[in-house]
Amino acid sequence: MPARKTWLEVSLNGPWTRRVQPGIPIAVEDIVAQAIACVHAGAAIVHVHAYDEATGRQNDDPDLYAAIIAGVRAEVDAIVYPTIPLAASGDAPAKPAPRERYAAIAALAERGLLEWAVVDPGTVNLARFDAIAGDREGFVYLNPESDIRAGLALAARHRFHPAYACYEAGFVRLGAALARRYPAAPKAIYRLMFSDAFAFGFPPEAFALDAYRKLLEREAPRAPWMIGGLGVDLLPLVPAAVEAGGHVRVGLEDAPFGSPLGNLDWVARAGDAIAAAGGALASAAEVRAALAAG
Repeated sequence: MPARKTWLEVSLNGPWTRRVQPGIPIAVEDIVAQAIACVHAGAAIVHVHAYDEATGRQNDDPDLYAAIIAGVRAEVDAIVYPTIPLAASGDAPAKPAPRERYAAIAALAERGLLEWAVVDPGTVNLARFDAIAGDREGFVYLNPESDIRAGLALAARHRFHPAYACYEAGFVRLGAALARRYPAAPKAIYRLMFSDAFAFGFPPEAFALDAYRKLLEREAPRAPWMIGGLGVDLLPLVPAAVEAGGHVRVGLEDAPFGSPLGNLDWVARAGDAIAAAGGALASAAEVRAALAAG
């Protein structure tokens, strides 16, 4: 019996500065180089945040994203997709209008560069346990329904897959309900978010994965899903995810803060864990084919 094909995504940097995650790539050429290395190591999907090199902070300039996507695709076949501004955070303190928030996504889609894009279906408090203990407040990751609908409308118009990060169970329910209102949008990918460092959602344990799976079976039957998170080592959860037909995301956006492992290390370890669980790494072409097959 052939091994089950498992998608492996690497998220190279995230919204963190190097103060929080010292190993993240910031310059376009470094992001491209790490992406290519991770694809050679088995990742089929690459998620990136663009940065301003002078300040080391996120910069959602479509030209930066276009350079990253083109640089990776010039060397390897991969699904490369960008983020959206982290509304209500230190990098985007004001609440932008939906059109403004999705401006880079729209520009990239119009250039024909997008296969996937972030459309996170809900709002959540992002508070770290260590910050809570020190009486330092976190922030609200704000995704009003108007923003979610704007992302899904773009997905329907430009035919890219919405990538749903599901921080709480309600994200699954709202994401599925809104997806039904935009039937022209390609199938959403549900990323089930776990954490040890943050107080959202579930810890990375089997009971939590089972709860999410049962909810998905009810709300979005046959939807593709993967495990991911923030401030977490997901490798112990990989066997359960592979056995259940799920997929895996790793990388320095998701890893414990101050990770001594780099992106390539996380990809290599995840690939080994997937193989040990009886899975086989899917290529980007196989991911596309699986999504097209429904």
